[in-house]
Amino acid sequence: MSLIAVARGDEPPDLVITGAQVFSAFTREWLELDVAIAGGRIAGLGAYDGGTRVDADGHWLVPGFIDAHVHIESSKLVPAEFARAVVPHGTTAVVTDPHEVGNVLGLAGVEWMLAASESLPLDVFVMAPSCVPASSFESPGFALEAADMEAILRHPRALGVAEMMNFPGVIAGDPEVLARIVSSHVDGHAPGVTGRALNAYIAAGVRSDHEATTLSEALEKRQRGMWVLIREASNAHNLRDLLPLVREFGPSWCAFCTDDREPDLLFREGHIDQMCRIAVSEGIAAEDALVMATLHAARAHGLLDRGAIAPGLRADLVLLEDLTEFRPLRVWKDGELVASDGGAEAFAAAPIPEFVRATMRSAPLAADAFAIAETARVRVIETIPGQLITLAREDEPTVADGCVIADPARDLAKIAVIERHHATGRIGLGLVRGFGLQTGAFASTVAHDAHNLVVVGADDASMRACAERLQEIGGGIAVGRDGAVRGELALPVAGLLSDAPVEDVVTALEALQYMLREQGVGDDAPFMTLSFLALSVIPALKITDRGLVDVERFELVPLAV
Repeated sequence: MSLIAVARGDEPPDLVITGAQVFSAFTREWLELDVAIAGGRIAGLGAYDGGTRVDADGHWLVPGFIDAHVHIESSKLVPAEFARAVVPHGTTAVVTDPHEVGNVLGLAGVEWMLAASESLPLDVFVMAPSCVPASSFESPGFALEAADMEAILRHPRALGVAEMMNFPGVIAGDPEVLARIVSSHVDGHAPGVTGRALNAYIAAGVRSDHEATTLSEALEKRQRGMWVLIREASNAHNLRDLLPLVREFGPSWCAFCTDDREPDLLFREGHIDQMCRIAVSEGIAAEDALVMATLHAARAHGLLDRGAIAPGLRADLVLLEDLTEFRPLRVWKDGELVASDGGAEAFAAAPIPEFVRATMRSAPLAADAFAIAETARVRVIETIPGQLITLAREDEPTVADGCVIADPARDLAKIAVIERHHATGRIGLGLVRGFGLQTGAFASTVAHDAHNLVVVGADDASMRACAERLQEIGGGIAVGRDGAVRGELALPVAGLLSDAPVEDVVTALEALQYMLREQGVGDDAPFMTLSFLALSVIPALKITDRGLVDVERFELVPLAV
């Protein structure tokens, strides 16, 4: 069958969707006409005879949603289960940076992610991780060099260079950092970068940013020609703060992304559809929200074969019940119905090779592994609700028996990052405020971006129990109290992902979150917040297995002031 012949009306289409309000992403208007589909592509708009007929009954037909920047690993799901979580919400394509699995398993891990996302009713495009490790202060399982990035870029679903997180190196013109810009398409990561520093970052070839947290920052980046990828993650809630940019200046050069979403948020509230729902509730026109969820996400990455309902483009379509809740009634991928009424059948998962599972190589913990010698004044990491950035504080610690201890009454918990890839025995120790933890501990092997083992606790015995349990089960998350583990979620795939169905993962995660609420933690996404305390490229104070990192000075600093 010739797509052109079907478009002319000389041959019958495979499928015709009739009776819909059809969204034109190019003019942001609604058209009353048929959509004819043949060979997985849109043949034409107008009046068409023949083919299987689907009556949309006046509902709203829009292009499939596209996530402009996401880390699939943050969902704690293998690609097939991630697809089953997001496709019923209308997502038909994502652009992912697999630097999480890259940090744990190197090039082989990225290649596994590409293989595991084949043949899904979700197009998974990959950006070549540019910062593995994120900085010299982190200790990953493997490093990715420029040659590895070039190898990834040879894959047909690879689009360009993933977020340049070492923004200080880019701005300084570090030759080794700039050597990683091996494509003309480069995503950015520039939290708080403005002025001349921003000019330098963009001049290096970076064309997007998803880290803006304030209107003024996002506006300056857009004024200088960057795509502003507006983020709404599990613990980085930037959407509402940045919507005034759209309200005042229109949706041009803006697209939606989720960056890091845990499975409970995906399963309970949704994906890009949820961002549309929030945007409209905040007074943004539905058409403006939809264009950021579809066409702009595609154009930001040069994906010219999708993002709109137009002749020749992929037949990735979503039939919405309304333009307030954005609930998908049906989802088509390449012209095939893949989800309806919020559900989808299980998608075939690729076999998981043993090397992807065997990634826990921590050294045994010493008896005094979490002991901090007495000191008069210390640096403290302070979390900010709903943000990835932290504050760098100083305080007088509580001391007992010559050692610094946690003090729940002052919301001071211990934090440790244990190197887990090479059995070095290296542990970074510090103090953190903001969780509200009153008793026990919680731990995770999801610890951006090197993914060592991070644990926060009100007592050393519970910290040890959680850490040792995660070593035993091959990685995951755990909650402990009174020196014993209360609950766990095994993440045996690279210490990052579960091989269980999304429903089971969500149930286990929510049970652990409930335990933490019982123990005083008020954070809505405590494990996500915990994981980012180990990321050394987001201000202001973070911690790795090598110690505390002053991100603004970009150097290691001692705990004692």
